[in-house]
Amino acid sequence: MADKVKQILAKPIQLADQVIKAADEASASFKQECAELKSKTEKLAGLLRQAARASSDLYERPTRRIIDDTEQVLEKALSMVLKCRGNGLMKRVFTIIPAAAFRKMFGLLENSIGDLSWLLRVSAPTEDRGDEYLGLPPIAANEPILCLIWEQIALLYKGSLENRSDAAASLVSLARDNDRYGKLIIEEGGIGPLLKLIKEGKMEGQEHAAKAIGLLGRDFESVEHMIHMGVCSVFANVLKEGPMKLQVVVAWAVSELAANYPKCQDLFAQNNIIRLLVGHLAFETIQEHSKYNIGSIKATSIHAIVIASNSSNANDMKRENEDDDKQNTSRILHPMVQQGNGTTKPNHANHPKSNNLSNGKQNHQPHHQQSYSHSGINVKGKELEDPVTKVKMKAMAARALWHLAKRNSPICRNITESRALLCFAVLLEKGPEEVQYNSAMALMEITTVAEKDAELRRSAFKPNSPACKAVVDQLLKIIEKADSDLLLPCIKAIGNLARTFRATETRMIGPLVKLLDEREAEVSREASIALTKFACSDNYLHLDHSKAIISEGGAKHLIQLVYFGEQIVQISAVVLLCYIALHVPDSEELAQAEVLTVLEWASKQSYITQDEPLDALLQEAKSRLELYQSRGSRGFHKLHQ
Repeated sequence: MADKVKQILAKPIQLADQVIKAADEASASFKQECAELKSKTEKLAGLLRQAARASSDLYERPTRRIIDDTEQVLEKALSMVLKCRGNGLMKRVFTIIPAAAFRKMFGLLENSIGDLSWLLRVSAPTEDRGDEYLGLPPIAANEPILCLIWEQIALLYKGSLENRSDAAASLVSLARDNDRYGKLIIEEGGIGPLLKLIKEGKMEGQEHAAKAIGLLGRDFESVEHMIHMGVCSVFANVLKEGPMKLQVVVAWAVSELAANYPKCQDLFAQNNIIRLLVGHLAFETIQEHSKYNIGSIKATSIHAIVIASNSSNANDMKRENEDDDKQNTSRILHPMVQQGNGTTKPNHANHPKSNNLSNGKQNHQPHHQQSYSHSGINVKGKELEDPVTKVKMKAMAARALWHLAKRNSPICRNITESRALLCFAVLLEKGPEEVQYNSAMALMEITTVAEKDAELRRSAFKPNSPACKAVVDQLLKIIEKADSDLLLPCIKAIGNLARTFRATETRMIGPLVKLLDEREAEVSREASIALTKFACSDNYLHLDHSKAIISEGGAKHLIQLVYFGEQIVQISAVVLLCYIALHVPDSEELAQAEVLTVLEWASKQSYITQDEPLDALLQEAKSRLELYQSRGSRGFHKLHQ
């Protein structure tokens, strides 16, 4: 950096010396003007040489801008002063320089002096600067915010830890207020010192810096720049060893960067961030080990599902635990708190009202206290964190996993092979509102990927998997309750898992059918879409699921939606009704509901006929119904009764 600055300062210093020398040779006609020009240039030359001596301290971005402008000013000054030299009568006669031109040049030199003076002040260590007000350099007159950004970034480079913390807080405010300000912060070199502050600052400054990084990562170019600057390794180190309050902000920042630039997902995963986030999710949510006496757990609780309902599953789990112990991993099989007397009980300390995800202590740990859990997170002292911070940590860990999992099969596989699914199930049941919502969104994204990834679907969502059963149970409870912000992501998640359920497992059909009668159009639409995933031809059990939808009274609800629903709901209802008619055309319920008439009406609506795949499905469903049903005076009747 110092060498670069010296190189760019060399030419303006030479130009200044040339201007001073030429001014001494000015003719008598211009002596007074050139004397003033020389005086200002000498002052400017002194500042340039001072800058060269302090080159290692100068902040590069404004230095380049100011020196470039200064060089242009000195070139103009040299051109002017050369015209003033006394080279004979003819030269003097034909050289006319208006007084206004000199005044303009004096102003330009004064501006360069002001810019360089400001640059030297802003680049000086804060202890040398004192409380001096830096003012606004002339170069930033047309864009004052640029000067402020330069000033704050210079403090990040040269200030005390307290000054750097304040500067990071200022950049947070600027980045939050305006996208363009955020772009300027990045362009002017703000990312490097912010990351450095996260690594070596005090808590408050670290938090401000991490928050600034999250706010600045608003588009893929910005995030890509941060990736090149090393943000992944800095964040990974914080999530492993940093104080929890800082980890909360970093987890949030990870979620922001992943949301705005999905290509960074794999880079975060390569830096072990998935495992670290899952570790935070699991901390005091479920136990690190799983060799417990499970006999006292009631069969009606989530925990009974997690530990399995029959001895064969229990034996499988035992073998799995033994294998895990051999591999020194920490697959978690049920969320319980072990008591001192060796008995177990469900962990009910996570009630939202308590604002704490767990009050239970991990008495199962070995006598020799270790600083690190199997997740790689430094847990020493984490138990002493205040409950609000613990809750926020889980909320942000879930939020980060939600955005990291989006459309990414390898990361979803990484997440589901850990204890995360069980954590999400427990947190959906007992977590505070924000934790529940982020957990539901994470499950929605993971199941969205699993719907299209057969291998992930088979490995992560096996019907007899305790964690899968726990997740499905919680999703269904929320769907049955149907009165929270979690409803939509939970409906989508169940629909995404439609191909994993057995023919005998129809308990999710009824609650979804009830939602078809929901007053909110978006809920009815998502319920229709989810049920379509059960009834569509791609689902191997489409016949069983279609019959289940009919038996739950789905036909009458769908008819109401087709006739009277909003257009976006009408389309999803028509699709579902078509699949049911296609697979169960001989249904008496469909005949009595006059579904053929409904489909004939739908086939005349322009918004449906314009959708070629939907129109083709509609015609096929009508043809199937016409084979089995005919129009009578009082509706439809089966032909083969």
